[in-house]
Amino acid sequence: MSNELPSKSTNAFFLQAGISFGIALITMILAVCYLPVDPWIRAFLALGTLFLTTSSFTLAKCVRDAQENQAVYARLDQARVDKILAEHDPFRPAV
Repeated sequence: MSNELPSKSTNAFFLQAGISFGIALITMILAVCYLPVDPWIRAFLALGTLFLTTSSFTLAKCVRDAQENQAVYARLDQARVDKILAEHDPFRPAV
């Protein structure tokens, strides 16, 4: 039974994720700005982009929170098992 935490993401992964998010968002903003359509259509697409971006951050936060909660429950369960094993005496006569 190991008490090690799962491996964390590397700095390179965070950098790659940040760069890819930035490129995708900038590309979408430029596409909406230079799209040859009426201003109200452009505004609608811009609001859709804004909503999608904020929803992505919210979803990522919810997934992270769920994973952290799962890790806490796993550590609590492991602590309970360790306590039971520490208190168990295999040579004690059965009652």
